[in-house]
Amino acid sequence: MASLFTPPPLPARLLLFPATTSSSPAALRCLLPPRSCHAREVLDVMPQRNGGGAAASGTNGAAVRVGVAREAGTAPRQGRSRHGGARRWRRGDDKGKLARGERAADGEVQGKGWSGEGELKGRREGKRWTRGETRVRESGKAENFARGESKSSGDAMKKGKKKVKGSENGGKLRVELDMCSKRGDVMGAISLYDSAVKEGIRMGQHHYSVLLYLCSSAALGFVQPAKSGNAGSGIASIGPACKLNLLATESMGSFEEEDVPEDHVEDQEGNKTDLFASDNVTEQTSSVPVSDELREYARTRGFEIFDKMCSEKEKVLMSEAALTAVARMAMSMGNGDMAFDIVKQMKDQGIAPKLRSYGPALTAFCNSGNVEKAFEVEAHMMESGVTPEEPELETLLRASVITRQGDRVYYLLHKFRTTVRQVSPSTAKLFEEWFRSSTASKVGKRKWDAGAMIKAIENNGGGWHGLGWLGRGKWTISHSHIDRNGVCLACGEKLAIIDLDPKETEDFARLVAKLAIKRERRSNFENFQKWLEKHGPFEAVVDGANVGLFSHKHLSLSKINVVADVIRQRLPSRKLPLIVVHNRHLTGERIKKPSNYKLVEKWKQSSTIYATPTGSNDDWYWLYAAIRCKCLIITNDEMRDHTFQLLERDFFPKWKERHQVRFTFEDSCVTLQMPPPCSVVIQESEKGQWHIPVSEEGLLERDRTWLCVKRSN
Repeated sequence: MASLFTPPPLPARLLLFPATTSSSPAALRCLLPPRSCHAREVLDVMPQRNGGGAAASGTNGAAVRVGVAREAGTAPRQGRSRHGGARRWRRGDDKGKLARGERAADGEVQGKGWSGEGELKGRREGKRWTRGETRVRESGKAENFARGESKSSGDAMKKGKKKVKGSENGGKLRVELDMCSKRGDVMGAISLYDSAVKEGIRMGQHHYSVLLYLCSSAALGFVQPAKSGNAGSGIASIGPACKLNLLATESMGSFEEEDVPEDHVEDQEGNKTDLFASDNVTEQTSSVPVSDELREYARTRGFEIFDKMCSEKEKVLMSEAALTAVARMAMSMGNGDMAFDIVKQMKDQGIAPKLRSYGPALTAFCNSGNVEKAFEVEAHMMESGVTPEEPELETLLRASVITRQGDRVYYLLHKFRTTVRQVSPSTAKLFEEWFRSSTASKVGKRKWDAGAMIKAIENNGGGWHGLGWLGRGKWTISHSHIDRNGVCLACGEKLAIIDLDPKETEDFARLVAKLAIKRERRSNFENFQKWLEKHGPFEAVVDGANVGLFSHKHLSLSKINVVADVIRQRLPSRKLPLIVVHNRHLTGERIKKPSNYKLVEKWKQSSTIYATPTGSNDDWYWLYAAIRCKCLIITNDEMRDHTFQLLERDFFPKWKERHQVRFTFEDSCVTLQMPPPCSVVIQESEKGQWHIPVSEEGLLERDRTWLCVKRSN
């Protein structure tokens, strides 16, 4: 197994920077390549206060102009004649300066706003206050009242000015830290932190989250320039420097993405873990390696920053992002217990842990070969309602394969079956390595009750029994395909079709109706339910918005009609399917076109079209109709948005696989891709054979690769 666990080679472009003997921040900063700083460009157009560099001119507007001129290395432009020389003073120049809020030549006027009206307004307010103060004195009531109120008012104004100044400084610091985060400039962020502490700038949750994120990323060994977010998955949120070394001679290389605070998170689809050497150099070179000295420095400063965040003086509200960053720093030291304790303490502080929160502890325990503790983390995830995804399961699988724990591998096979269903190529390679190992050939029952196995499979709905390894001896592994009848071309076994049973279907329909009524107008969806009971059932439902998509605002009713006619030819009753479309597509000038009008009238007369009302989400309507009628749904919608994420993970994938029909248009002809002849999910037979589907994007189902695994004897 040495070939499997050899760490992937570092690309030539990813050369570590040489270490330095100096540990000062200035020296450590030289270890990272210089990057252009765009923070100055942002700050130059922000309002500045008096006394701040270029803002010393007294106004924000003038400060911007003067600041930009000096940035370019030129003197501020003065009044000039058309010949280029300094022109003479003219009447009204001082008024012009006052109108712009600039300082007059003699220094008597100091503009404090964007125009000279602020100074005049202040004088008027002061004059009114003087008159009020005189009235109090003349009335003979509490002579000190006016003085005391004037003093308290002045104190309040000073406090207000300090608060505004602190808020402005905090805002500027936030912008600069965000720019450091996007550049992966950890030393720049630490320098900003030191300056903020020295100047007494109060920092908030976001400031600390960005600082801890950068320090934890550097502590793991890699920073990513121009990086502003990722998918935020658990193991996938850990930097690529953290290779999963279980033994001195065996490593579990992991090129994954680093994490960011929640404020930076952006969706980036397809960022999955690859524990094998990748040929995609571009993907790996997005990270910049950090020297060991800088890693240690960043980790030390990170814990220092966290201590300040937790101090009584700061009183900053703790966040999941900050605690996860600390757990990452603990993982960089190989301290899995500390990383796990941090996750446990989140609940005590009223913070719900996320999938990424468990990544550091899980990785650290797998690094040290402590598989028992790693599965304790997995159990804690399940108790917290956090479901591990393929990167987490793959990490556990690799650790279990290396430590040769057959029971753990069997458990994970079924975890993959229920959670992932289809495995990635890297996970498939891990399973191949397991089945080829000598340990795998020695685990399993020599005798078993075949009838009990068949009954267990029936009780589970088909496709698995879950009673452990069967048989002994070497395994043979074939890369196979499944024919149109659902038969494996390697072993000849007919794979199972796993669908929802009647009770599960009723429960699923009830769940969808409950969610739809909660998010739609109750009367709208209830009216649809009554209409469906009256005119149904249907053998197929067409997602009109997806099938007839013509442009952002318009649908092609002729495309919908073509698909409806083709699917009708495949239905036993030859009846038209139900077409669900939003009512806005059935109004306006386009519907007055004779051909469109004729189609709509045909569908209305046959009661095979339902127009969802204004303000409704038509996804709920066609989804409920397909579930309730136990029929096919014609759509290319991958059903991954927030609407479908509300559904049960166990029900929805099984239902979608057995009922979704996809389509393609070529030269005005439509091709339908019917549901596969068997369930595309890991399957276990009553004889102990395994069929594992490999996830491959963009391929037809008949071209999908399956691992066919059976005993040689």
